[in-house]
Amino acid sequence: MASNGKRWLVAFSVVALLASGGQAVGEPSAAPPGNWVGTWAAAPSAALSNTESGYPNYSIRNIVHTSIGGAQVRVRLSNAFGRAPVLFGQVTVALAAGADTPAAVPGTMRTLTFGGEREITAPPFADVLSDPVALNVPADANLLVTTFTPNPSGPVTYHSLTMQNSYFTRNGNHAGAESGAAFTEQTRQWHYVSGVDVRAPGVRGSVVALGDSITDGANSTWGANLRWPDQLADRMKAGPAHLRLGVLNAGISGNRLLLDGGGAGVNALARLDRDVLAATGARTVIVYEGINDIQQTPHQTDPNRIIAALKQIAQRSKDRGLRVLGATITPFKGWHSYSEQLEATRQAVNRYIRNNTDYDGLIDFDATIRDPQDPQRIKPEYDQGDHLHPGDAGFKAMAAAVSLSAL
Repeated sequence: MASNGKRWLVAFSVVALLASGGQAVGEPSAAPPGNWVGTWAAAPSAALSNTESGYPNYSIRNIVHTSIGGAQVRVRLSNAFGRAPVLFGQVTVALAAGADTPAAVPGTMRTLTFGGEREITAPPFADVLSDPVALNVPADANLLVTTFTPNPSGPVTYHSLTMQNSYFTRNGNHAGAESGAAFTEQTRQWHYVSGVDVRAPGVRGSVVALGDSITDGANSTWGANLRWPDQLADRMKAGPAHLRLGVLNAGISGNRLLLDGGGAGVNALARLDRDVLAATGARTVIVYEGINDIQQTPHQTDPNRIIAALKQIAQRSKDRGLRVLGATITPFKGWHSYSEQLEATRQAVNRYIRNNTDYDGLIDFDATIRDPQDPQRIKPEYDQGDHLHPGDAGFKAMAAAVSLSAL
């Protein structure tokens, strides 16, 4: 799963293409003003086990949630962990008719093209980016991104923890169907789709949240989009227009800074280029990693190794022109692997995060959700129940701790 030598294929056209009824490609439309900005992202976790032949003849309808809106949209698909080419026979995007339904809002189904062609083959380890298509995409809304893969391929790239139902069928091409009737099976992963961009006039760019399960939204309310990055996007939507940014979630449950983690993705240093630095319109990165290096086996008890990795992320991000905000590691007393030695490591890393010049700003998540009566624990009303992961209220408090003007 090493990232060295990965090839990134980007199929991109500057012409905006409107699909008629989601089936046939129409005439080019004039591009509205505004920059391309990421409105949604999910970092590829790994290759899904038991998919050595891919998903031949599958249509997969992924439900994803926007942070900002725009009048044009394009989609990124990933074969990052694939070992064979994947043919996408048809890819569509549409507005979802509800919070948890594979049905599309009538009249919004669009067939995407790639360099003007309806089909695209993604080589192993590659991403592909669609041409733009005209579609009025609202902020804070659900989209349907549907892929049809007609042929056997290889292990399927996916994102493991979604906190959201998606749908699929094994029975042929239904990518362009407005009805959700064919999509009779559910999945709790996102397959292939890794990003959605919109043309967003007046939006300065996007903020990327690099993290682990806490950023990924583990144990938040299912289907409610209450991860802390989602709630940060809600704050920006309700706030001054000049502070509005796209919010991209680059969290992977179980992710570590220093070691790969199977389904928890490659280590954060290895995935930084793909998941953060290459993100569309990236302006700021919030770095919130390290607890899994400490609490997972093998435990990393040397804070200097964790700090060295954080310094690398900060420097590489700054070299690409991004602002870097460091977030302190939240408490975990009561979690099964907690020990005083591991707590000492967390405190040492947090001292660095609070007192360094490597970052452009600080987000003190630890101070935000810790229990004043027992600072090694999460405050009870913020604790989801396992003493490691915050619940919805904790995620709300974390989102509120981010200074919008610092982004």
